[in-house]
Amino acid sequence: ERVDDGWGSLEEELPPLATTVQPEAARSIISRNSSPDIPFEQSINPYRGCEHGCVYCLDGSTPILTADGKYKRLDKIRVGDEIYGTVREGWYRRYEKTRVVAHWSVAKPAWRVTLEDGTELIAGSDHRFLTERGWKFVCGAEHGSERRPHLTVNNKLMGTGAFAREPEQDSDYKAGYLCGLVRGDGLLASYSYQRAGRVHGDQHQFRRAMIDDEALTRAAFYLREANIDTQELEFQKAVVNRQALRAIRTHARANVDRIRNIIEWPDEASGHWCKGFLAGIFDAEGSCSNGILRIPNTDHDIIQWLVHCLERLSFQTALERASKGRNKPITTVRLRGGLREQLRFFHLTDPAILRKRDIQGKVVKSNARLRVIAIEELPGARRLFDITTGTGDFIANGVVSHNCYARPSHAYLNLSPGLDFETRLFFKPNAAERLEQELSRPGYRCRPITLGANTDPYQPVEKRLRVTRGILEVLQRFQHPVTIITKSALVERDIDLLAPMARDRLAVVMCSVTTLDNELKRTLEPRTSSPAARLRALAALHANGIPAGVMVAPVIPAVNDSEIEAILGRAAAAGASTANYVLLRLPYELKALFAEWLHAHLPDRAEHVLNLIRDMRGGELNQAAFGARMRGSGRYAEMIAQRFRLAQRRYGLNRREVMPLDRTRFRVPSAQIDFWNQ
Repeated sequence: ERVDDGWGSLEEELPPLATTVQPEAARSIISRNSSPDIPFEQSINPYRGCEHGCVYCLDGSTPILTADGKYKRLDKIRVGDEIYGTVREGWYRRYEKTRVVAHWSVAKPAWRVTLEDGTELIAGSDHRFLTERGWKFVCGAEHGSERRPHLTVNNKLMGTGAFAREPEQDSDYKAGYLCGLVRGDGLLASYSYQRAGRVHGDQHQFRRAMIDDEALTRAAFYLREANIDTQELEFQKAVVNRQALRAIRTHARANVDRIRNIIEWPDEASGHWCKGFLAGIFDAEGSCSNGILRIPNTDHDIIQWLVHCLERLSFQTALERASKGRNKPITTVRLRGGLREQLRFFHLTDPAILRKRDIQGKVVKSNARLRVIAIEELPGARRLFDITTGTGDFIANGVVSHNCYARPSHAYLNLSPGLDFETRLFFKPNAAERLEQELSRPGYRCRPITLGANTDPYQPVEKRLRVTRGILEVLQRFQHPVTIITKSALVERDIDLLAPMARDRLAVVMCSVTTLDNELKRTLEPRTSSPAARLRALAALHANGIPAGVMVAPVIPAVNDSEIEAILGRAAAAGASTANYVLLRLPYELKALFAEWLHAHLPDRAEHVLNLIRDMRGGELNQAAFGARMRGSGRYAEMIAQRFRLAQRRYGLNRREVMPLDRTRFRVPSAQIDFWNQ
């Protein structure tokens, strides 16, 4: 079949990614294992990373919603930054603060997605956005190998829509901000009275006391720019039911007069003054809680200016009046439009107090016009960026955007956990040399070595680099037993080494077969050998006297567990002597990766599959405890185990191992002894 190789033969369907392969000199080569769940004590991993085929990316200028309620360009985001993502709770997604754990870029073709409200998103074809019908790629096809959930015209994206441009803090903005902050609840007064021994006892006072330092710091800075110096003081200590207050003040008459001039109502307010005034009055009096942004006041002029400025910026408002039992009736100006308009208010006006801009826990829903009206390919290639976050997504120009996930082995290297894992492979060029050294040590104790415990020893680049081949040559010379676990038909290349080793009971191969369905294989393991190719490899190994078994891994409930009997039957017909299985494991970042894969490729049963996994993992998506992590627990796990045992018995695959490997033949070649004794 054309798909046998799984790499490079499907250029029009699944083109190879531009891959770099770097040497990683090994100080030691043999890894030791003490887990009772794993049937080997020693292993070797010739490669780090694995060549798969998924990429994501957005244009670097895309604004990303940060945890302080502001935004930052994607290309300026850095590892450790706190931003907003989302988490799913029941039927809803809610905004959640998260950290950026990786950031990288790639040059590739880009597409422009235009939404009804004018929002534009520039992304790679493999990027995904959250729609009202789940995650969808930017591009795809209705039929064939490129079929996948993808955006089409009239899909609606989830979020609030394009972010508003933050204000320019010019002199008008600063004057408006001080007007709102001081008039909101500040003291600005002059008193005239007689004092003994003095011509008069006039006093001039400006004081603004607040809980939040951000607004005081900004006000003091703006006043200093206007040549008005203020002093900072502790206005009130924290006591029961009362928070500490800080204040800025000045008693100089000239300063007080200048402040009066600054906060005068303008004859004609500019747009910048309006933005500054709204930011100042919100810092002074406003709140945003329980999904509602409110600004109350008792001063008629302030209310009039507040409504005027909001209307000038195209906000819709509602007025609520409360006068019962009060000397001065309070009027509250309420902003309409939900979170969409609240974020637009924050970005347009830029209030200083960050806690009031917090949207943590708010539901991801809005009436924003986020219907897709156009998807067009842009000419040439562009530099695109992506990040990995703790929640698995982020807010890009107001819409929920999927990110790439770290594979644990690459995360340890502080590498980009998306493309780096797939395109930055590491190999051990001195693996054979190190292995010779370790096997030649006087105290070395021979125990079978497993190749393929972490990543497949037959990566596509193995055709060229032959690192695994070199390791096998050393093991053959030392007559050292080895077990190979692989998904690749490339293992047939090394039959000339494995056959003579097998005759001496020194080699066993386990071929991993996840599914017999080519289409499922292409989405689950896109760049691996086809099921038919793996079965043919099993037959070739058997024909050459090499004991071989089948590993059904991973077994995924409601995805491939129905194939257990068929896989074992086909493997037995191909010559397999034994069979084993491993239940799907989702450690670390793989939980989110697998969940997103399910929602993208099997949306009709995604939640059902996840619930079955939880049922087999003690209510969680992963179970790390020895004795349960490979097989799970609970009723469904027991059913899978029972089915597997029955199928093993039916097809004669119920031996515990293919054959016992012979450790007594191990010898250090004489030439090797002489070399290391020199």
